[in-house]
Amino acid sequence: MPDHTTYYIVVLMTLTFKLLLIIQQCQCISESIIGSRETCEIEGEDFTVDKIPNTRCFSCICKNGFVECVKHQCPSIEGCYTILDRSTDECCHRCKGCVKDGIHHASGTEWTDDNDPCRILTCKAGVITESKLKCYTPCANPIPPLPGQCCPTCHGCYVNGQRVTSDRSVKTTEDPCVTCRCKDNRLTCTKKACPVQHCPVSRIAHEPGECCPYCSGNGRYMLPPKGACILGQAVYNSGSTFYVDHCTRCLCTNSTISCYKETCPILECTNEHQVTLPGRCCPQCPVVEESRASCTYGGRTYLDGESWKLDSCKACACMQGKVRCAMPMCSPLSVPCPPNSRLEHPEGQCCPKCVESDGVCTVFGDPHYKTFDGKFFSFKGSCKYQLVSDCLTHTFSIRVTNDARSTRSSAWTKTIALKIGDLKVNLGQKMKIKVNGKKINIPFELPNKLEVNRTADSILVSTKIGIKILWDGISFIEVSVPSLYRNHLCGLCGNFNSLTKDDFMTRKGRLVQDPYLFGQSWTVGSKKKCPKSRVHVQKHCRRRENHRLCNRLRSMTFDSCHKKVNPAMYYKACLQDMCECPTNNCYCQSFVAYVHECQRLGIQLSNWRTSTKCRTVWELEKNNYQRRRH
Repeated sequence: MPDHTTYYIVVLMTLTFKLLLIIQQCQCISESIIGSRETCEIEGEDFTVDKIPNTRCFSCICKNGFVECVKHQCPSIEGCYTILDRSTDECCHRCKGCVKDGIHHASGTEWTDDNDPCRILTCKAGVITESKLKCYTPCANPIPPLPGQCCPTCHGCYVNGQRVTSDRSVKTTEDPCVTCRCKDNRLTCTKKACPVQHCPVSRIAHEPGECCPYCSGNGRYMLPPKGACILGQAVYNSGSTFYVDHCTRCLCTNSTISCYKETCPILECTNEHQVTLPGRCCPQCPVVEESRASCTYGGRTYLDGESWKLDSCKACACMQGKVRCAMPMCSPLSVPCPPNSRLEHPEGQCCPKCVESDGVCTVFGDPHYKTFDGKFFSFKGSCKYQLVSDCLTHTFSIRVTNDARSTRSSAWTKTIALKIGDLKVNLGQKMKIKVNGKKINIPFELPNKLEVNRTADSILVSTKIGIKILWDGISFIEVSVPSLYRNHLCGLCGNFNSLTKDDFMTRKGRLVQDPYLFGQSWTVGSKKKCPKSRVHVQKHCRRRENHRLCNRLRSMTFDSCHKKVNPAMYYKACLQDMCECPTNNCYCQSFVAYVHECQRLGIQLSNWRTSTKCRTVWELEKNNYQRRRH
């Protein structure tokens, strides 16, 4: 045990430890990004923000009209109390690793002895824990272990009624330290000892139903006296041997702690029946129960060998009169989920998961485009174009026909044509819809192929392969595609590869910078049928009425979204649309696109149409009909 001198060292180290925690918290605050948000115009473009310290540690892009910076993802240091100081060229704090036989092992790693596959070692914050695996074989005729393996295996991948998959381990509820894995339809179940915790006892936590305790919080590395070791708040001299508990013996050698921990046997009795005798390491079952041919659980009787599911996470089986249960081990999730993904908890499944979000391409007004990867551009082509197509496996294509509408330098989406195999869907002005050449009424369903439904202001076309088209019957289009099409696409909506820099890839595979050259390369059909309008000429309009109408986008009507989506790009698009507007309400198309962008972020804007006098296509048609009657 530590002497009196060591006691004073411990007191001093405890005070230093608390001071360092306070300093660390201050340093974390100083590394955060504070100040006003910087705006931008080129969606998806990389930015370098000089105001951020250690800019190499951040990635900044233009997203929704604002410069959004994300710090490079660092390995988690949660639960580490031996955090090393960063060097000048590092962005991340690191937890202290371990050196064993001259080889460095990062904190959190696990490895086996080359000469003994049952001998397992772990490194946690500079502490090495060595233990022996215990084998569990829940089958009558186990297969002997192969060379290099520790435990026998069982045919089939079920344990206690729970199916074990190759991508997810399963643990038993009677002994949560028993983990079962499946490979090549063979089941291996093992139990290992928990690693020695290096933090103060007050910081050790243990969740019910979990195998091992863990350290909560974190703290900086405190240099012990030369050659000595720190474990928790105790200091040990080099060469000294000490016991953490009845199961664990540790040795301090030149500031490195190596521990051997006994792995307790796998018991047949449940936790509430286990007893640990004074001075003993492991619990034991006090009474050997007689085997029975059935089990009773939840008021029901199950025969020996029968299994049942309790819920999506837990399954049980009756084994020699005892109820044995198991549940999958969910993979740890990084919350929030990575960019371009969302957290989902599929119905009927135990574990939540981060799944990639669908890609969304938007077209509106005197055509303005926002690609799947977020590039915002305008292309005033009045012809037929390939909007998006699966250029890899050719499962679908979407074409648009843009009409000049009797203007000299403008174009507006007139029709949309979706093709999936032998299925053809045509969407026209005033919500005229045709499926395989026949006009349909909404709602419409083609079993296992297509559904067409009406929303508040648009129609939604949903296909079996996951392609969706939202069309407002005027000029607004929203195409969404599942993540499996990532890097498969081409056309005016880009390639959907999470990079905006290469969205202007022409049909011939040439990267250009001019939106006009890019757009023209995706013309389909005969160019002779296209109007000879100077669609690439940019006009400058300064009418006060245009600014007055478009300024509604900056009003309090849309205030709840202004902090999430910068309206500047949509305001600029609005002015362009009003420059040569054939209907006097062209400003509404920018408003529609802005509202849908807000809705995708979970922001609902109610009554915006009333305050801006923007009507849906159904309302416009109703008014036209009433005027014709009078």
